[in-house]
Amino acid sequence: MNDFTRIHRMLDRQAEQRPDAVAVIDGDGRAVTWAEYATLSHSKANQLAEAGIAAGDRVMIVAENCLEVAVVLMACSRIGAIAVPVNARMSAVELARIQAHADPKLVLYTIGASKEAAAHADAAGAGPELCGCDALYGQRFAAGAAEPLAGTAVLLYTTGTTGDPKGVMLSHGNLIFAARASATLRDLTPADQVYGALPLTHVFGLASMLMASAFAGATVQLAARFSAEALYEALRAGATVVPAVPQMHALLMAYAAEHGHTRLDSARLRYVSSGAAPLDPAWKRKAEAFYGIPLQNGYGMTESTAGVSGTRNAIGDPDTSVGPPLPGVEVRLDTSVGTAEGVGEVQTRGPHVMQGYFRNPQATAQAMTGDGFLRTGDLGRIDDVGRLHIVGRAKELIIRGGFNVYPPEVEAALNDHPAVVQCAVIGRARDGNEDVLAFVQCRGTVTPDELRDFAARTLSAYKRPSRIYIVDVLPAAATGKILKHKLLSHFAGLLSD
Repeated sequence: MNDFTRIHRMLDRQAEQRPDAVAVIDGDGRAVTWAEYATLSHSKANQLAEAGIAAGDRVMIVAENCLEVAVVLMACSRIGAIAVPVNARMSAVELARIQAHADPKLVLYTIGASKEAAAHADAAGAGPELCGCDALYGQRFAAGAAEPLAGTAVLLYTTGTTGDPKGVMLSHGNLIFAARASATLRDLTPADQVYGALPLTHVFGLASMLMASAFAGATVQLAARFSAEALYEALRAGATVVPAVPQMHALLMAYAAEHGHTRLDSARLRYVSSGAAPLDPAWKRKAEAFYGIPLQNGYGMTESTAGVSGTRNAIGDPDTSVGPPLPGVEVRLDTSVGTAEGVGEVQTRGPHVMQGYFRNPQATAQAMTGDGFLRTGDLGRIDDVGRLHIVGRAKELIIRGGFNVYPPEVEAALNDHPAVVQCAVIGRARDGNEDVLAFVQCRGTVTPDELRDFAARTLSAYKRPSRIYIVDVLPAAATGKILKHKLLSHFAGLLSD
């Protein structure tokens, strides 16, 4: 019974087999059964159809985690529409850019779970008429012609290395494969309760959390935003699985320490994972001592529907790899772009690889090899037992708090200031996370605080530079190209914090 054709089929199977079991615990504590979840998705599908949404139409969801996001995703699946989940914490400028590219017929806002979504809805003039509930507002557009994108379930937007939005087309098959792979890796069962603070608007939360839970019949407890206190209480109350990023684990441990606890007292917690950033061996040991169970690691990206590889280590295992490839996934290295012997660009092929970039065949062609492998842009090596180790990024992507930050986008925001001549933005590893550092060459008199306030007008909070350094000149090659790999050493005297 695993031959699903669309993601809502996973929901329907659970509704048939365990209708009265809890499927979702919303942020307000409301528990929804699988039967209720399915009924809500049917009702929402009918509302979308009555609003003129048909197969191939895009439905943009400006959201933070809540039941309504899950319901709309399943409702879109029922009518063949394509969901475009977008984080409500993006700025109005960023949302407008994505909306212009995705060309949706309907934009929905999860106003009940997100003050940012409510603010965007108010600015757009959206209302409750199209949605039938006070927690979700909508706005219909005449544009947005349906497109025959065979099997596409969602568009997930990444900014890309150019700073322009790129819509990653993930099929129902991609998401179902990822759901099965993630559920299998974690041994998920209906007895599990997955804590869901990872954003459903990003592939990690969408595929490895929401879809995996639907596949296995596990309960997912949604949190609109991460809170160390809320996670601590959820673990004490019975959460069994926690997929997270290193910063979440660090904040939880800090919260516990502030309250006099060096270990977590949880009888049910059985699986903890860390993704979206490298693991430091010392930090891994500290986390395992706190949880009392192994800390698992994995690797993936939006274009690979999250999962490429994952670990199943025992506690205390010093391995900091991202594990062997998942079943059904192929991985190889292109050593022609490597930086050392045995290192190459990680390439992957299988049912997890995206359909391509929406309305961008050129970028799709650049991302794919002739024999169907996805070029990840990450550098890695494979050890003698087949485990993949990520050693660096060929691209300049910064991962901050589990969110992708692309330097060209931050640089573009700073370069718009009239006093800025040029700038360079890089990431710096710090306490299991990455800081966003901006080195700015200016004319006239301007302060870092002024530049920070200026960038805040167009950048989401997680994209804004952690530190802005005003410098006389940036290290450059004879061609004038800024040598980003020399920034940290060149300005070492400034980096005392």
